[in-house]
Amino acid sequence: MRNIGILAHVDAGKTTLTERILFLTGATYKRGEVHHGTTVTDFDPQERERGITIFAAAVSCTWRGEQLNLIDTPGHVDFTDEVERSLRVLDGAVVVFDGVAGVEPQSEAVWRQADRYGVPRLAFINKLDRPGADFEASVRSLRERLGVTALVAQLPVDGGVIDLVGPRPDREDVRAARRRLEEAVAELHPAALEELGDMSDTTLRTAMRELTLSGQAVVVLGGAAYRDVGVEPLLDAVVDYLPAPTGDPAAPLSALVFKVQAAKQGRLTFVRVYDGVLAKGDTVWDAARQRTERAGRILRVQADRVTDVDRAVAGDIVALAGLKSARAGTTLSTREHPVLLEAPAAATPLVSVAVEARTRADAQRLPGALAVLAEEFSVRVSNIDGQTLLSGQGELQLEVAVTRLREAGVAVNVGRPRVAYRETVAGGVRGFVHRHVKQDGGAGQFAHVVLDVAPLEGTDFEFASAVTGGRVPAEYVRAVEAGCRDALAEGPLGGDPVVGLRVTLVDGSTHVKDSSEMAFRTAGRSGLRAALAACTMARLEPVADVTVSAPSDALGAVLGDLAARRGQVTGSTSQSVTAVVPLAELFGYATDLRSRTRGRATFSTRPAGYRPAA
Repeated sequence: MRNIGILAHVDAGKTTLTERILFLTGATYKRGEVHHGTTVTDFDPQERERGITIFAAAVSCTWRGEQLNLIDTPGHVDFTDEVERSLRVLDGAVVVFDGVAGVEPQSEAVWRQADRYGVPRLAFINKLDRPGADFEASVRSLRERLGVTALVAQLPVDGGVIDLVGPRPDREDVRAARRRLEEAVAELHPAALEELGDMSDTTLRTAMRELTLSGQAVVVLGGAAYRDVGVEPLLDAVVDYLPAPTGDPAAPLSALVFKVQAAKQGRLTFVRVYDGVLAKGDTVWDAARQRTERAGRILRVQADRVTDVDRAVAGDIVALAGLKSARAGTTLSTREHPVLLEAPAAATPLVSVAVEARTRADAQRLPGALAVLAEEFSVRVSNIDGQTLLSGQGELQLEVAVTRLREAGVAVNVGRPRVAYRETVAGGVRGFVHRHVKQDGGAGQFAHVVLDVAPLEGTDFEFASAVTGGRVPAEYVRAVEAGCRDALAEGPLGGDPVVGLRVTLVDGSTHVKDSSEMAFRTAGRSGLRAALAACTMARLEPVADVTVSAPSDALGAVLGDLAARRGQVTGSTSQSVTAVVPLAELFGYATDLRSRTRGRATFSTRPAGYRPAA
């Protein structure tokens, strides 16, 4: 078995590659096409209308006797949470690159995501049939921009590719490419070094697999998925070089929920089984929520089609029907052997829009529709100043979310997008005294804390205690920290979350009867809020790295527009410019860019953190 993700920058051909894999392995009887809206994995109406992948889709097929569980992930930056959740449960990945553009901003972003999870991967340089495609230049961009050791395992020739491992034609260019591959492998692998000059295919293939699994190197292949070039060798490479699951079917159950989807079959909960066996009808234990759930059905998923199976074993990726409360990140185990697995990291929302129901009937349906949206889709729902806010990674994601509400039969009015600001401490305070004293006839509350607040670079929040002599017991210190974390939700400038500060509890006192953990948590929360009001605070705004590609005669207009949007140019060539731009200035940028360049420019973005707001 192989659990593999297909990752890429938007429009690198990732979904087309997945469709060709399904066709060549016999999982489908005809080729699905993105431009015809006939793909298996992009089955959602919005995906087919927009021509992009929005939701990670799971499919299965078989190659050389191995079951391949593939997850086709989104390439657009707004849907990075879908990639993150998928990578958390995958054993390997194929990263697809455009043979003309090489490493693009979002392909670099997904590569770094895979790095964080230690996922071994292959590189597939696609679209080599396009004018301007350059295999060697794309390999150089892998080395220069991603810092990888590239093991080039194929030689593109005459509209096809020649494998350098296994039978190959007796040509000088092939022999030279094979020598370069052997030398690159021998530099990293002792056994291969011993055979340098007369290396067998078995030694070379074994060494390449070991280097791939250890992350020391990346096997690079090429082709043109649309024309079925290089797809079969890529499938061979998946089996030869990427890892199989290592779980133990005899061990107690441990499985991780990584996705929840509202489907025509009902609420589907996607899980990766790490150990043990999960059978249809089994009762499972959610240790985090301390409750049981019943897996009514186990489904093998083929995008929007499902097949019932009796059980799932260690290594499987399946969907469960019948679970009521499990969410992405929930661990399923047995009550006798409870387990908590690390949940996928969630991206910080950057953009929000306010939504309100148009009619009284819509107002009654809206809460239920939002609840489904929030668990299936990576948007967050909050209520500030009486407004219902949808928050996510970008305009496109929120457009899709609003369309989902309307498809559910809820008519809504939508406000203008607004970015998610942050507040930070520019100048701190020392020895800030706060007393929480409450007497209302019953048991009283007393907590006295003294806080130092200081700016902190590179980390959102740190808490420390410098209290001596036991003046504040350890359990109350923990309560003060919890209260301080509560206070970070809203800052004094505009009610935005607070980041970049260090709080030190330097002193305090207790009351023999009226002190409690609750009193000290309240003191931590209200004390830090008061201390922040006394600090010098600064507002931060989200910024994005923007790359614009345009003809040289249009770059002047592009640069002028970026300057008007408070962009800081970080680099340029004869046909492109990169800049850091406040996210608030990018609303409607696609339309403006097309207008200024007569449709000749394209751009891509990726989050670049926060900087002081102007």
